[in-house]
Amino acid sequence: MMQRNSSIPDMVRGMMTQSLVVLQNPSVSTFERYERSGTAVQAAIYVGLAALITGLLGIFSGGIGAVVANVISTLIGFFIFTGLVYYIGQAQGGTGKFDEVAYTFSLFWAPLAVLVSLGSLVLTITIIGVIFIPLLALVGLLASAYFAYLSVQSSMNLFDQTRILITLGGAVIGTMVLRVVLGFFGI
Repeated sequence: MMQRNSSIPDMVRGMMTQSLVVLQNPSVSTFERYERSGTAVQAAIYVGLAALITGLLGIFSGGIGAVVANVISTLIGFFIFTGLVYYIGQAQGGTGKFDEVAYTFSLFWAPLAVLVSLGSLVLTITIIGVIFIPLLALVGLLASAYFAYLSVQSSMNLFDQTRILITLGGAVIGTMVLRVVLGFFGI
């Protein structure tokens, strides 16, 4: 278990190790092992770092302003989504805590975002990129959906498939609606 008051580099190293275990051994029990290891603040730092990395990987297409915007919009989107997972999961009978939801989601979301961005960068500089970047994005989306399904079971203690799908589907729809509304107001 990672100490909650460790330095940021130690915390990130610990979360990277936990992410590797989650990605290599995806299961509810793997998420259970780590769900109480961190906080929403640690998740924000980890996701923010991943957003910074993905932004820097795409700096050539948008400049430094795009990097800053990427970090801010990624953190807002992450917390809207995990907040909705928590809220809807509670309404579905879930008993988890928001820290557990945010932390477990960060363990797969951050590394998958970096891997997809890195893969997209590599494919962009090749001629086959036009064909394979959409496929890479689809694979990343499907992997995220699978890990989210496992994470909801662990972090919200939901095991009924219908309740899990309502939780995740509601969070996806709610996030899209809120992002459109926020975008309308320039946020």
